[in-house]
Amino acid sequence: MGIVVVEVCDSNLLSALDLEQLEEEFPEIAVLRLDCLNLCGLCKIRPYAMVNGKKVFAKTTEECLAQIKETIRQELEAFHGI
Repeated sequence: MGIVVVEVCDSNLLSALDLEQLEEEFPEIAVLRLDCLNLCGLCKIRPYAMVNGKKVFAKTTEECLAQIKETIRQELEAFHGI
């Protein structure tokens, strides 16, 4: 398991993307696809994921993926003390 965990609901728009490529770009992360994250209201209207317990969402999947990558970078910087 990585030091940064990205959780994605199987019902969310984001689940259609190949999010496992994030694990190649950031070897210190783990992508978990779950049946439900219990945020159904958000799940229906926006692409979103949980990054180390933080909600990351945007209007489009592309914007959301960019936000996820930025949040991953922030989490890694905080972990490594950079």
